[in-house]
Amino acid sequence: MDRWSRTHEAVQRAALELFAEKGYDATTTAQIARRAGVSEMSLFRHFATKDALLLDDPFDPLIGEAVVARPADETPMRAVVESVRETWAELSDEVVPVLRQRLRIVAEAQSLDGALERNSAATATVIADSLVSRGVQRDAARVAAAAVIAGLSAALLEWARNGDRRLDQALDEALDVLGGASACSDSTT
Repeated sequence: MDRWSRTHEAVQRAALELFAEKGYDATTTAQIARRAGVSEMSLFRHFATKDALLLDDPFDPLIGEAVVARPADETPMRAVVESVRETWAELSDEVVPVLRQRLRIVAEAQSLDGALERNSAATATVIADSLVSRGVQRDAARVAAAAVIAGLSAALLEWARNGDRRLDQALDEALDVLGGASACSDSTT
């Protein structure tokens, strides 16, 4: 691992530790930098904003490539849903607890209300551009991308808040609903 990657990891690890100890809103970037053993300027070279420490998304290129590779006869929604399903299925078991911790902090911090959705603009663009490259009209591609992002955001935040299900279960249920495969019903009503 090169120096950039080690520093990036150290800063993110320090942020997660401090957010867990003090809460997101009570933690400053100066405290994070100090804990990571770097200057605050170095922290901002790696993460443009404090919320990027939690919301940095490495999955965009993978999802985009998966959308392009889907069968040409699939509807835009099905192509996106199945691409997301494929990409998330490849997550290692070590990533899941860290992802839950990050998303739980996002869910609990009032100042981060809507941040997951706002941060997903780049993901939506990658998805829409990938659909357009498949011949989908730009407007339809944007609608499909926005729908999937909104649905995933809701599912991921709910999964982070309630530790009662595995990530693959929560995502499969959400993706099934988004893809039109099924709708879960509440048997108590």
